[in-house]
Amino acid sequence: MAWLALLSLFGLLAILLSGRVTPAVAFTSVAVLYALAGWVETPRLLNAYTNPALVTLLVLLMVSQALERSPWLTTLAKRLMHGSERHATAKLVGASALLSAFFNNTAVVAGLMSAVAKQPHFAPSRLLLPLSFATVLGGITTLVGTSTNLVVNSFAVEAGLGFSLFQFSWVGVPVALLSLGMLIWRARCLPHHAAPFDEAALHYFAAAQVTPDSPMIGHSIEANGLRHLEGLYLLEIEREGRLITPVGPDMPLQANDTLVFTGDISKLHALQRFSGLALFGHPASQLLTDNLVEVVLSHDSPLIHQTLQNVDFRSRFDAGVVAIRRGNQRLKGQLGRIPLKAGDCLLLAIGPDFHQHHNITRNFYLLDDSLQRPSLGQWQNLLAVGGFALTLIAAATQVLPLLHGLLLLLEALLLSGTLQLAELRRRFPFALWLTIGSALAIAQGLSQSGGADIITQGVQALFSGYGVYAAFVGCYLLTWLLTETVTNNAAAALSFPVAWATAQSFGADPTPFMLAVAYGASACFLLPFGYQTHLMVYSTGQYRLKDIWRLGWPVSVVYSAGVLLLTPWVFPFGE
Repeated sequence: MAWLALLSLFGLLAILLSGRVTPAVAFTSVAVLYALAGWVETPRLLNAYTNPALVTLLVLLMVSQALERSPWLTTLAKRLMHGSERHATAKLVGASALLSAFFNNTAVVAGLMSAVAKQPHFAPSRLLLPLSFATVLGGITTLVGTSTNLVVNSFAVEAGLGFSLFQFSWVGVPVALLSLGMLIWRARCLPHHAAPFDEAALHYFAAAQVTPDSPMIGHSIEANGLRHLEGLYLLEIEREGRLITPVGPDMPLQANDTLVFTGDISKLHALQRFSGLALFGHPASQLLTDNLVEVVLSHDSPLIHQTLQNVDFRSRFDAGVVAIRRGNQRLKGQLGRIPLKAGDCLLLAIGPDFHQHHNITRNFYLLDDSLQRPSLGQWQNLLAVGGFALTLIAAATQVLPLLHGLLLLLEALLLSGTLQLAELRRRFPFALWLTIGSALAIAQGLSQSGGADIITQGVQALFSGYGVYAAFVGCYLLTWLLTETVTNNAAAALSFPVAWATAQSFGADPTPFMLAVAYGASACFLLPFGYQTHLMVYSTGQYRLKDIWRLGWPVSVVYSAGVLLLTPWVFPFGE
C-alpha cells in the first residue's frame, strides 16, 4: 500500500507536468482514489475541504473582489507614472510590493495593469513585468500577501501548527528588499515595445478565411491589394492543411485559404474593404465595424485549453475574436484551432450587449478602462479598504481571529451592496478549493498508507551524510523547481508532505522546512507559467521567454540566497 501511494504521487506529478489536466482535476482524482482505497476515511476527507486556514483563504479571495475595484489603485498607478523611467519604475515597484503585502497580489496586478498598459509616458514592456515580480516579492512578507502562504498555513494547521500574520515578515521583508533592489537595477534590460510601426509592434495575429464565393479567388496577392497594407503584413497562408510561407506576390488565392496577418491592431480595419474575407466565421466587413477591445484571458477562465471553434464565443459574450497574441510568440496555423492559454491577449470586436454579460470578469482582465466594472463609491471604498485594514489590525493584535474578521467584513460588503451573491458565485475559486482540499486529504493518505514513512527513510538515506541544512536546501530547491513548471499552489501542495517528512526524519523543528516550501513556491522568476500574475502581463507586455529570464535570474539568485541564509538563522532547526 505504501509503495502504491507513493507511486500515485509520482503519477500526479507527471500529470501536472504534462499540462493536459488542470491541477484541480488531478488532485481531486487522486484524493478520491485514496478514499476508495481506504487510506483516507470519509470524515477526514470532508474535513480536509473545511480546513480553517483553507476557508480563510477562500473568504479572503472573495473579499478581494471588492478591493480590486477600489478607485485608489487606478489613481495610484496614474500618479506613479511621472518623472524619469527609472524613478517611475522604482515608485511602481515599491508601491505594488507594499500593497501586495496586505492585498491579494492578483487583485493588485489586475487593478494596476490597465493603467500601466495604457499610460503614454513609458513603454508598458518596461514596467509590467517588474509590477508582477514586485507583487510576488511583497506577497512573501505576510500571511495574507499571497495565496501560497495561506496554502502552506492550511497544511500547518492540519498538522496542529500554524503561522501568525507577520511570522513570514522576519525573513520575507529583508529578502523582499534585497530582491526589489536587484529588480529595479535589472529592469533596464527589458525591451521597448512601444513604436506603432516597427517590427516590435507586429505582435497580434489575425486569421482571415477566403470564402467560397469571394471575388478574390484566382487573383494574386499583388492583384488583390494584399501586398502593401499599412501596418499589416501577410505572414503565411494555410491551404488544405499545409502552410505556405513566405507568401510571394504572384501567389493566387484559392477558396477556403486561411490568410494569417500580423501587425498593428489599429490597422485591422483595413481588412473590412476586402469582400469575401471572414474572421472566425464572420464577415470581416461586419466584425470590424464594432468597437475593438483588448482583453487578457483569466487564469480562472473555462475557455483555457478550448479552441474558438469549440466554443460559441459570439453568443456567449456578444463579441467576435479578431486576433490573438501570446507574448511575443508567433502563433502558427489556423488560429481558430489553437487551444487558448491563460494570459493570451484577445482582440475582440464587441457588440452592444457585451457589457451586460455577467461572465466577463470571470473570463477576462479588461485593458479598456471604459469597460471595467464600476469603481466603488466613496463610502463603499471606505468600507472595503478600511474594513480590511481593521480586520488585519484585529488579527495582528489577537483581538479577533483573521477568519472571523474576514467573515464579518464579507457580511458587511454583502449587506451594503458592495458585493453581490451572484458575483461571488461566478467567481468563487472552486479550482483552488478542490486543489488544496484534495492535497490535504492526499497528505493524510500518505501518512495512513505508510507512504510518508518511505519518504522519511529516503530522505534520511539521501541526506544522512550532509546534515539537516542540506535537507532544508533540498526541500527549497524541490519546491522551486515545481513552481517553475507547475502552478505555485500545486507546487506547495506537492512539496509540503516531503518537507514535513524531512523535518520528522531529522527530529528538527518543522517551521523552517514549512517556510522553505512557502518561499520556494513563490520563487517563480524564470518562467511565466507557474505564477498567474506573470501570465496576466506576459502577452500585454509582448514579452518573450528570454525577457523574463534576463530579468528573473539575478532576482532569483538574490531571493534564493536570502531565503536559504536567513530562514535557518531566524528559525533554527532546534537542538
